[in-house]
Amino acid sequence: MSRLRPGWLVAFTAALVVVSAWLPWLTVDGQRASAVGGVVGGDLAGLAERLTAFGVGQSIVLLAACLIVAGAMAAQGLSARLASTAALAISVLLVVLTVWYYRLYVYGPVSVGWGWYVGGATAVAAVLTSVWAMVTAWSASTPAPNRS
Repeated sequence: MSRLRPGWLVAFTAALVVVSAWLPWLTVDGQRASAVGGVVGGDLAGLAERLTAFGVGQSIVLLAACLIVAGAMAAQGLSARLASTAALAISVLLVVLTVWYYRLYVYGPVSVGWGWYVGGATAVAAVLTSVWAMVTAWSASTPAPNRS
């Protein structure tokens, strides 16, 4: 039986973050907007212009794609130490960007949609699985002691 590779869980949680970016992150009176800028049902309290430009939501998707690669590299043992460390840094940055998205766009009549909760929860899960992958990578590839 092969050993468990938590890097694949990192890649899976990152893929869930990417998928959640197309779910409704903001809602107002039946209108909704995704993290990548798609607005359905109107102007969404004047946010439609700001959401369509490259911003925090698109950065979340871009970093989650990088996290998929880092998780897969850690799982395959390709520079496992470096890849798992990068995965942890990227996943923490994803959590920070998710909180920043909330601070930028949720005010007044605009409320958080269920997609934001899915994205935030999977970003936190990505941090936890990245820590697990990092511990696994650093403990598995510990160099042998020098016996001179």
